[in-house]
Amino acid sequence: MKKGLLIVLSGPSGVGKGTIYSHLLKIMPDLTVSVSATTRSPRAGEKDGVQYYFLDKGEFIKKRANGEFLEWAETVGNFYGTPKAPVIEKLESGKDVLLEIDVKGAHQIKAAYPDCVTIFVLPPSEEELKKRLVGRGTETEDQVKARLELAKSELSESVLFDYRIVNDDLDRAVREVADIINKIKGERKC
Repeated sequence: MKKGLLIVLSGPSGVGKGTIYSHLLKIMPDLTVSVSATTRSPRAGEKDGVQYYFLDKGEFIKKRANGEFLEWAETVGNFYGTPKAPVIEKLESGKDVLLEIDVKGAHQIKAAYPDCVTIFVLPPSEEELKKRLVGRGTETEDQVKARLELAKSELSESVLFDYRIVNDDLDRAVREVADIINKIKGERKC
């Protein structure tokens, strides 16, 4: 059995990668997902085990020490990580797995799994990114400022990714990512 394809969708906070991710899952039902873990508080409408596994810091640190994460990072005071076992199990059974993770995590996964496909989502501009972060209304002014500072360094790292797309039109951005995935899947069948 052929191993599944590991696809990593990444970019700075507020760029719209979560929205692209959600749309991809609707139009590409053969993609499977892995729910990430975080120590941040749930946002309105988020449910434990659906958008994230919400863990306290002690629990997260214990799992990290036990090597239970495929990747992990600390971002703006919170930990984020991808549980390893479910991803490996899905890939081994031939399923394609789509991960939506931050830039640090994407680099960790690429180092451990060089065959993965990394896609970086860029904002149309830094001003638009700021507008999106503020518009979410989920973070304090200081948190928005910290995320924007982090985004500047992350944007410079976009050249290290296999593919880059600009999220200035959601439908087009979703189509571009779907086209990338379909192209690679087609090449793997040859």
